[in-house]
Amino acid sequence: MSTPSNDPSAGFVSRVRVIEEQPLESRAAGYAGLHDELAKRLDAPVTRSASEPAE
Repeated sequence: MSTPSNDPSAGFVSRVRVIEEQPLESRAAGYAGLHDELAKRLDAPVTRSASEPAE
């Protein structure tokens, strides 16, 4: 089982918690920023390490 420090979703969950604790106006901006960051990650090209086989 992975520890929170090794779990990539742990950072996401903590960021959502911080956003949820903010006033409504700030939450909208926080979620918009999170959306933009996630969209950039999804649109980024996939890079493989030398040890990963090509498909």
